[in-house]
Amino acid sequence: MILGAVRLAQPVHGYDVRRELLSWGADRWANVQPGSIYHGLRKLTEEGMLREVGTDQVGGRPARTSYEITDKGEAEFETLLRDLWWNVSPPTDPFFAAFSFVPALPRSEASAALRNRASVLRASVEGMRSSLESRWISELKPAHVGWMFELSIARMEGEIAWCERIAELIDSGVSYLPDSLRESPEFREYLDRTSNIQR
Repeated sequence: MILGAVRLAQPVHGYDVRRELLSWGADRWANVQPGSIYHGLRKLTEEGMLREVGTDQVGGRPARTSYEITDKGEAEFETLLRDLWWNVSPPTDPFFAAFSFVPALPRSEASAALRNRASVLRASVEGMRSSLESRWISELKPAHVGWMFELSIARMEGEIAWCERIAELIDSGVSYLPDSLRESPEFREYLDRTSNIQR
């Protein structure tokens, strides 16, 4: 992300790279932490992917260094870009870790949490739809920004439907464990050791 942001606006100050990435919301969907951007610029410079092209100071503000991408950085950017375009990797979502332990929650709480998650996601979808219909997206942003919003909406709508379906299954009392697993001797031994698991 940092290489790409420098490439778009070079020569560019670290402050402007940070501001640009935050305006994209990259801290949320690309795990780019604001505090790591200056460190990333320095590291990429040490690795020869960026170069410093000047330092200036306006008034009493701190000195700002400008960066541009090198040939090595351009090659790395293109490799990373194409790798992400042509390969599919599942997004990292901490909710998967929590859902792995769904049997540890009372059923009523698990289904309520899923319905709440669906409500929160629905509100996000409504907000993103409003943004898509606004002048901010339709007239002031490149077309691909709107397409990214559409992708986010499609993913959230899929998760909303999933949350509501699983909440209904949990409320219906469907067993978390298939019969074949419940009847296996190994699993019975496991249950004896961990008696707090709800079936």
